[in-house]
Amino acid sequence: MEHLRPFFSKSHGKDRVYDCHVLSGIIFVNRNGLRWRDAPREYGPHKTLYNRWKRWGAMGFFARMMDGLETKGIKPCIPGWRSRGGPARYDRRKYKRRNRIQIMLSRLKDWRWAQPATTDV
Repeated sequence: MEHLRPFFSKSHGKDRVYDCHVLSGIIFVNRNGLRWRDAPREYGPHKTLYNRWKRWGAMGFFARMMDGLETKGIKPCIPGWRSRGGPARYDRRKYKRRNRIQIMLSRLKDWRWAQPATTDV
């Protein structure tokens, strides 16, 4: 194998940032409502966080993640409005946790930044 190594393409640039760190950074940025530039360096470069967020979102990574949670038995604790006959009983603590996850994932899906208004003085 060593005699074939010169024919393989060489890696350029820096080493790849560990995906678990990047995913944690994406969640941290979206949960706290930060700009990508304000992410702590422990999660990797801010450009890497943003690029992987865009790429993984386009590939449907986050939707598959939610489907994977559902297959493991983690389901919404309140059924949809159409299937309700009357008021549903629910665990308030589980509902709050699920709501936090849904808010975070909706931020991942539809993240928009408002441009600061420019004022002419």
